[in-house]
Order: sequence, then C-alpha cells, then structure tokens
Amino acid sequence: MAGRADSTVLAGARVVLPTGTVEDGRVVVEGTRIVGGAAEGARTVDLSGHWVVPGFVDMHNHGGGGASFTSGTVDEVLTGIRTHREHGTTTLVASTVTGEMDFLTQRAAVLSELVEQGDLAGIHFEGPFISPCRKGAHSEDLLRHPDPAEVRKLMDAARGTAKMFTLATELPGGIESVRLLAEHGVIAAIGHTDATYEQTVEAIDAGATVATHLYNAMPGLGHRAPGPIAALLEDERVTVELINDGTHLHPAALELAYHHAGAHRVALITDAMDAAGFGDGRYQLGPLAVEVKDGVARLVEGNSIAGSTLTLDTAFHRAVTIDRIPVGDVVQSISANPARLLGVYDRVGSLEPGKDADLVVLDAEFTLKGVMRKGEWIIDPQIG
Repeated sequence: MAGRADSTVLAGARVVLPTGTVEDGRVVVEGTRIVGGAAEGARTVDLSGHWVVPGFVDMHNHGGGGASFTSGTVDEVLTGIRTHREHGTTTLVASTVTGEMDFLTQRAAVLSELVEQGDLAGIHFEGPFISPCRKGAHSEDLLRHPDPAEVRKLMDAARGTAKMFTLATELPGGIESVRLLAEHGVIAAIGHTDATYEQTVEAIDAGATVATHLYNAMPGLGHRAPGPIAALLEDERVTVELINDGTHLHPAALELAYHHAGAHRVALITDAMDAAGFGDGRYQLGPLAVEVKDGVARLVEGNSIAGSTLTLDTAFHRAVTIDRIPVGDVVQSISANPARLLGVYDRVGSLEPGKDADLVVLDAEFTLKGVMRKGEWIIDPQIG
C-alpha cells in the first residue's frame, strides 16, 4: 500500500464530475481531501487513457473476503470492509440478516463501534420484519411483524448509526414502523414483501423511500395486479436498489428500471455475502447454510438465491460495457445517489473540492486499476 502524499495531482484522465465528464482533467488531492488547486512541488500522477470516478458507495452489503457482517468478529468485519475497498467501495453500510432480537441488538453494538470510528457508514437491518411469503435467504422461524417498539429497540442499540430498515410494510405494524423511522431520519425500505400496489403506495405515502433490491423477493409485475414494482418505479420519492450481477436481474429488467425511474433514482448495490472477493464453497448466512458455485450463492436447503458475490467494480463494468448505460449515469447510481440517501453527500459521492479524496481509477475498458480513500492509495494505479 503506497503512502499518502502531501499534495498529489492526478492528471490526464477523463474525470467524471457532477456537471459532466472532463477530458484531460485533473483531480488535486491534499492530505485527505480534494482541493481546488495544487501546491507548489505537488507530485503528478499521469493517468492518461484512464477514467477517474468517485469512490463507490454500497448501502446494502452483508460481507466479503470470507467474513460476515452479521456474525463475524470485529477483525473479520474489517477484513470484509478491506475486501470491498480493494474493489472500489470506499463507503460501505453493513447489512444484517434475520436473527433473534437479542442477537441483533448485540450485533448493532459491535457494528456501531465501527461506524463511530469511521470504518462503516452505518447499519442496515434486513429482517426480521419481513414477509414469510418472500423470505428469500432468511430463516422463517425468526421472522416477526414490524412492531414499532422492536424497531425502536434496534435503533437504540445502534446508537444513532442505523441508516436503513427493510420492512414488509403490509404486515401488522408496518405503516407505523415506517412513520417511526421517517421521524428519526432512518430510511424505511420496502422489501421481502408480498404487498399489493395499493399497500405499497400507502407505505410510500407514510415515508418509505427505498426499494430493497427491486424485483427480487417481491411479487412480479402484473398487468391486472401491478404489485409493488409498479408503485416503486413510478414514485419520484423512491430510490430503487438494483443488483447488477447477471444473476439477480435480466438485462431488460435493469434497463426498465433505468428507463422508468431514471438514473437519479437508481442505487447499484451488491447485497454481497461472505464469498464476495473470496471464492466458491460453503458459507453461513445468519443461521442458514449457503453453497456458492460458479460465483452464485444459493441456500443449501431450498436453493433460493442467498445474496450475491458481487463487488461494485464488477457492477460498474457490467453497467457500462454490457448494459450500455452512460458512464455519468452509472456514477450517479453507484456513488452520488447512495451517498445522498445515507446523508453523507457533503463528504463523499462526487469529486468536488472539500470532499474526501475517495476515488476509483479505471482503464479504458473500465477495469479497476486504482482506489484511493481519504487521500491514501489502497491500490496504487502505478503499482497495481
């Protein structure tokens, strides 16, 4: 890992800014920040033929590098964080899976410390407040209705670091829980749901603002019963998560979401589990056994998809090269939008003076070549 320079100029690259792409652009880094001008004697790094984009922001991630955010030790969680940083994710939220309430409060205490010391951007509780009809890779025996008192218990255990809860808002207590979360500035996400179109509209009106991995773990789009997908896509207040790994979504479904919601309402996520950046084999996702084969994670019992092995550099590469989404739109979906949702856009999510020097260097084929976080190279593009 290369050290931090006092002042560094990244020159010659295509730099993606909120206002557009600058050819032969430059980014000036001083200490941990992006600045407007270079100091005398600044080191220059020639990145001709490359792209420089903001560091990726993953708001839905269960682990990586062989480590689980749901059950791992602090050192194991840090291993998972490092793994995703090496793939360009400089800001990351740790997602849990369904478990006993006491266990989840204990995990909240562990993960909140890592938020407080700056390693994580927050905690996302995916379960236990989800539908048994759409449970996916969650233990049905541990599912519960979204009781606002229990939602509040997890919020309190997280000590202000809870960023998002995924809820089946059609269940008893769902709407009340959405209102509670909205009142406290925590994202209420609709997911693992069996809701109708009308029930989904009610939840959005109550304050839900995110669709947890749109299309997955919810009823399909029907022409007489449009279900949650239509409600989530059509409402400007909702950002839709998409897992672009080639397994969770058909390319046409991804294109439909971008076309109908627009890039400003898409958040590309990984929904990664332990095997991300690690390899095939047997894993645990909460209490459930998972088999990863050819990079696809499925439950040993039932064969449901169990998260992904995706990293965001792969999601970026697929979006641009396979799905043909404009680079600026992908940057918006993979950096700016999640940063805004998490309330950290003042610090990360775009390449602007005053923000953290979090950035990713890609070659002309959009393969990751460098990662910088807070001014320090995690992967030096000149070394690899």
